[in-house]
Amino acid sequence: MALFTLADLHLSTAVPKSMDIFGGRWQGYTEKIVKNWRALIAPEDTVVLGGDISWGISLSEARTDFELLESLPGRKLILKGNHDLWWETAAKMHRFLEEHGMQSIDFLHNNCFFYENTALCGTRGWPFEQDFADPHNEKIFRRELMRLEASLRQGAAAAPEEIVCFLHYPPLYASFRCEAIVSMLQKYGVRRCFYGHLHSESLRYAVEGVYDGIEWRLVSGDHVDFTPVLLKK
Repeated sequence: MALFTLADLHLSTAVPKSMDIFGGRWQGYTEKIVKNWRALIAPEDTVVLGGDISWGISLSEARTDFELLESLPGRKLILKGNHDLWWETAAKMHRFLEEHGMQSIDFLHNNCFFYENTALCGTRGWPFEQDFADPHNEKIFRRELMRLEASLRQGAAAAPEEIVCFLHYPPLYASFRCEAIVSMLQKYGVRRCFYGHLHSESLRYAVEGVYDGIEWRLVSGDHVDFTPVLLKK
């Protein structure tokens, strides 16, 4: 058994969507994902997917992308990204999976999963470029904080060996620091946090390494050459 993560697959098997604006790394990226995944992931492994999974704007449009994921080995846990417009309520998404016989996929949303004695927690987060003083952004951000704490609280209640956090948006970026999220991770003893969202020129401003007692790592597809990142085995 092993634990992996990968963010920003941006699958578009049914919805034509070019990723060329993000550079040559994206040429043939779906084939890269499948090839690298099959080379690394075994059926008993777990892969946490950090958002921006499909360009479909509904579950029906995203169906073939989900079928591609279902065909790949391992258990897949998906959290929401900013481009996941197909995202619905948990009940609707689970019904969609059941109706299409997809048994290896689930959603990290207001909950927590476990890999052996490691708690897998997380949420989407909210973008660094937004004005947090704006009432709309403030409302969404506070809701994301509540979801993150619900996930972390559930994980901590099981007294795990480790709590690992997954976010779509980076809490640290260039000189930006989301104090509320950093403090919450520290409160629950998180020592590793993996995030996505960043591509192309923004990769140079990614914060990676140990800061404030937490190891931060960017795992967006183009940053890791569309290769699942091993976290634990």
